[in-house]
Amino acid sequence: MFELAEGSGGETAMALVSTIAHDGNGGVADAFADDAGVNSWCAARFSDFTPRSSAQAERLRALRFAARSAFAATVSPHPPSRVERQQRMSDAEAASVLQAAITALRLQPTVAIDDSGVRRGFQTAAQDQKLIEGVLALAVVEFLTGPLAARLRSCQAPRCVRYFVQDHGRQQWCKTSCGNRARAARFASQHRPDPT
Repeated sequence: MFELAEGSGGETAMALVSTIAHDGNGGVADAFADDAGVNSWCAARFSDFTPRSSAQAERLRALRFAARSAFAATVSPHPPSRVERQQRMSDAEAASVLQAAITALRLQPTVAIDDSGVRRGFQTAAQDQKLIEGVLALAVVEFLTGPLAARLRSCQAPRCVRYFVQDHGRQQWCKTSCGNRARAARFASQHRPDPT
């Protein structure tokens, strides 16, 4: 049996959606662009990993698409990432993809009691592809229904495609460099000479 880690902190979910990032040249870098990228990312996160076939890698890309679409729905009414403004899975389809992956885990609830209190958890006998897909989907759903979801935003800096959790209510960018880039772009647009 595999004991699933609690996912409301968002580390696994954010890692999955962050496989799409700014490439540093105005475009988008996709860590899942090829099967080797999917395999490398999974190998870094799952012990006893065996490489994915092309069909399995494509299923993980679809799961990531569903996750990013769910992130876009969660940040509403704030704008989604520019990636999801261009293309997004329907809410019903994203929910279906996530639900199917979680259902395939056939979760068994666990309860632990000790001096620190009561904790609930889940175990599964799922293996290989079902385990990877299910763990990722459950992490996304736990994060997006957990306490941090209300602070989830997409970075609106030029060229950035990341999601982040606000540290404070006025935070607009995922990191300082994005804030600097956004301010520089705003300054440049305000100080352009009139073409007439």
